[in-house]
Formats: sequence, C-alpha cells, structure tokens
Amino acid sequence: MIYFSEFVFKVAVKMFTGGGDFLMTKAELVERVANQINLTKKQTEVVVNTVFSSITDSLAEGKKVELRGFGSFRIRQRNARVGRNPKSGQKVDVPSKKVPFFKAGKELRQLVDEHEKAQEQES
Repeated sequence: MIYFSEFVFKVAVKMFTGGGDFLMTKAELVERVANQINLTKKQTEVVVNTVFSSITDSLAEGKKVELRGFGSFRIRQRNARVGRNPKSGQKVDVPSKKVPFFKAGKELRQLVDEHEKAQEQES
C-alpha cells in the first residue's frame, strides 16, 4: 500500500471543489498545482507525471494505492461473461479481465457534498 503526502490531498480537494467545470484536463491540473506550490509548469508537470506513474505502476504490480482522506485505487477482477453484439444481437464471449477501480474517501465525499450544497444555496 502506498501513502501520499497531505499536500497531494489538499491539491486534489481543491481540484474537485474549485470551479464549475465538469472536466479538468491534465494541463489544467498542472497549472493549478504550479500555482499552489510556486513551481514552473515544466517542473510541476514532472511532479504530476511522477504521481500518475507511481499509481499506474503500483496498480500494474497488483498493489492497492491509498491516499488517506482522498480515496483508494485498486484492481478489480471482472469475470468472463456472455455478452451480445448490439448490432446483430449475436452472443459473444467476453473474457475475464482486470480493471482499475477508484473508491472516494470519506473526506473527499464530504467535501464534494458540502461544495454541492453551498452551490445550491447560492442559486
């Protein structure tokens, strides 16, 4: 299990609770983080890429990644099943596979909920 710093949590919370847009690109994430820690965008991009790589590498190794207060990433096993081709309706065997899964932490869920309630009250 990997634990990231309190800083990553604070930046992530600001990401999820700031602004009204429903999508944040990697470039926007780099810009927000750069403004928070007073690094150049190039330096911040290295930090962001390192965090993403660490999460990805850990998941690929089958490890769980836990960011206290933010959430956890883990791999879930999907069983093989019989699906249907939507065009022809023909049965298709879908093999089992492993997929990444994210579960939001209690603090993140509460902050997102509080932010949503505050926006509703402003309207």
